[in-house]
Amino acid sequence: MLRKALRAWIERLKPSVQKITRHPWVVRHVPALSDPDLWHLNRRSTARGVAVGLLCGLIPGPVQVAGAIALSLLWRANFPLAAITTLYTNPFTIVPLYLLAYEYGRLFFPDAPPVVAVLPPPFVDAASYVPALAAWMAELGKPLALGIVLLALTLATVGFVAVRVVWRCHVVAMWRKRARERPPAR
Repeated sequence: MLRKALRAWIERLKPSVQKITRHPWVVRHVPALSDPDLWHLNRRSTARGVAVGLLCGLIPGPVQVAGAIALSLLWRANFPLAAITTLYTNPFTIVPLYLLAYEYGRLFFPDAPPVVAVLPPPFVDAASYVPALAAWMAELGKPLALGIVLLALTLATVGFVAVRVVWRCHVVAMWRKRARERPPAR
């Protein structure tokens, strides 16, 4: 019952393919958008969509969703799911993720100062915080740049494997449930 309700809710949230493909900016890309893996939730395109979203979520700036859509087209991943998955980075999570990425990159640059010595700027207001955050990131340099790439690849790999494992466990559980509910053979 809950599964059907969840599926119906997801179907209501999904944009109409016809509505999207009629948009003037999209019309020239319609042949590429006709691939069913871009729209359907199956184990392959879902796992790829989550991986693409996790990979592109750490791209600095507002191009995360555009990067997720481009990689989804390239790797035939579910691109609405990839675009939504990029939202794991937001104003509340980006600083801890970048601190983690810095520490990850510091593994390859041992002479870099520890993260405690380079704390992010305090949040006062949005207008002054964004430039201060950009200056802070530039100060972190090579360890942060390498750490972002490594963390994005790690998150994408873990996300891909986790979706595949969870999907497989769900399918096996459904097989076993149907086998238990089936009348015994004569």
